Amino acid sequence: MHITVLTVPECPNAPLALERVAAALAGRPAEVELVEIHEQEQAAARGMTGSPTILVDGVDPFAPAGAVPSVSCRLYREADGTVAGAPSVAALREALATGGRPEAAAVVSGGCCEVNALDVVGRDGRGRRAPAERGLRSVHQAVLRHFADTGAAPGPDALEPVAAQAGREAREVLAELAAEDFLTLDESGTIRAAYPFSAVPTRHRVRIDGGAQVWSMCAIDALGIPAMLNADAVISSTDPVTGEPVTVTTRGGTTTWEPGDAVVFVGQRPGGGPAATACCDALNFFTSAASAHAWAESHPEVPGRAVDQAPAEDIARQTFGPLLSP
Repeated sequence: MHITVLTVPECPNAPLALERVAAALAGRPAEVELVEIHEQEQAAARGMTGSPTILVDGVDPFAPAGAVPSVSCRLYREADGTVAGAPSVAALREALATGGRPEAAAVVSGGCCEVNALDVVGRDGRGRRAPAERGLRSVHQAVLRHFADTGAAPGPDALEPVAAQAGREAREVLAELAAEDFLTLDESGTIRAAYPFSAVPTRHRVRIDGGAQVWSMCAIDALGIPAMLNADAVISSTDPVTGEPVTVTTRGGTTTWEPGDAVVFVGQRPGGGPAATACCDALNFFTSAASAHAWAESHPEVPGRAVDQAPAEDIARQTFGPLLSP
C-alpha cells in the first residue's frame, strides 16, 4: 500500500495528517511519502484538491463530488460535525480498509465523511472491548461466551461468580456496561443484546460450527461473530428491499458470499443514542449495490454508505476480533 500526503509548502496541517496516517496504520506495512505541491499545474497532475490531500494507492477516498485541483487549504468534517485539518483516524482506517476505492467508501446519503462505519459500530471510535477495571471486561466476556455456547443471554445469577472476583454484584456491572453501550438491558435488567449478539430474533441468523445458532444485531455484527470466536460460521440474512436471501459462509479463514455481488449498507440515524436504536436496523446485507441504493433513497433520514464485502469483513474484524482477548 502506498500513501501520499500532498501539501503546499509549510502547510500547518501536514504534521497532523502524517500523525493520523501513522495512527490509522497502527504498524501495518505501507509506504508513506510527503509531497510538496507548489503550483496549480502540479496539483492537477497529482490530484491534489486542497492541502493536505491524502491519496491511498493514488486515490483520494475523501474527495467530495465535483472537487477540482487546488493549492488552497483543505478542511475535513468529522462525524460530530466539527472540522479539522486532516481526516479522523477512524475515517482513515476505513479508507485503508477499502483500499481508497471511492465506490467502496462512497456516501449514499448525506455529506462527505458524514457516516464512518467504524464509528457507527465501534462506540464513536472508542471500540467495543470493555475496560479491564471493575470487572467490566470479565463479565462482558462471560456474557459473550454464554451467547456463543447457548444462543441465549445469561441471567445475572450465572454472572455472579465472575462479578464477585472484582468485589461487585452482577447487576451493578451489567448496568455499567449498558450505560457505556457494550450491551443493552430491558426494564427488568435482563440482557436484550450484547453486541454482536441479540437475545431476540433479528434479520441475521448465525450458525456457529461447534457452537450455537445465534441472532446478531446487524450485518456487521454477524460478520464479527466468526472473527471474534475464530470459528467457522454460516450467516443467513435477507435483503430488506427484495426479500431475497444473502448467505455468508466462513470456512478456514475464507469467506464466501452468495450472491457474489452482495454488499452491506452501513448507516446511522441522527441524534445519537445506543447502537441498538441508532444504527442496528440500518446495517443490513443487500444482494447488490443497486438494492442498497434503492433502500437509501427510500430512507433519506438515514445517512450511510454501501460497503463492499472485503471492507465490511475488515470493519467487523477490527470491531469484534479483539473482544475475547485477555
